[in-house]
Amino acid sequence: MSGPAVYLYHYYERSRGPFRNLSELEPEEASRVLESIRQSGDVMAAQRTEGYMERRRELEAMARSLFLAKGGKPQRTVPHYMVLGPCEWLSSWYKEPAFVRMHISDFPPDTLSFTYGDMFPTFSPRVQDQREYRGQLYTYTEILQLIAKYGLPQEWNKDGTGGPERYIEVQVWADGRI
Repeated sequence: MSGPAVYLYHYYERSRGPFRNLSELEPEEASRVLESIRQSGDVMAAQRTEGYMERRRELEAMARSLFLAKGGKPQRTVPHYMVLGPCEWLSSWYKEPAFVRMHISDFPPDTLSFTYGDMFPTFSPRVQDQREYRGQLYTYTEILQLIAKYGLPQEWNKDGTGGPERYIEVQVWADGRI
């Protein structure tokens, strides 16, 4: 298989380095780091509200449970985050953006789950547009079927006017070659 649906991208702030995961930190340390990012005020993460980490931990636990129910074999308690295909918009989140591009075959298929859009709006009770992918977590085969039906959000919704989905989030439940 070829095309954008076989490459995973991880966007990050160059000075911090890739695959820095707040969820891997103890809650107090994660709060301290997030507050430091908020104080800097010059990157997207600085806009995260109070309660962000608590909600993120809830969503990660729910996603892990859904993934296990689909036969997934997570090797990590919390995922690394990537996106399926390139998404220029994510570079705008950072003062000095950088990204890592990896082929999907760098990871065992049973360690990858997908949401059509970011996990936060996908599972938000406030997003009530009845789109079929709300509240859903997918395997690679399933997400490819959804892409065949709707396309990649980063192509049809570059400016965000079509809804909250701007990319396909990949929850990477393994370290692979990271």
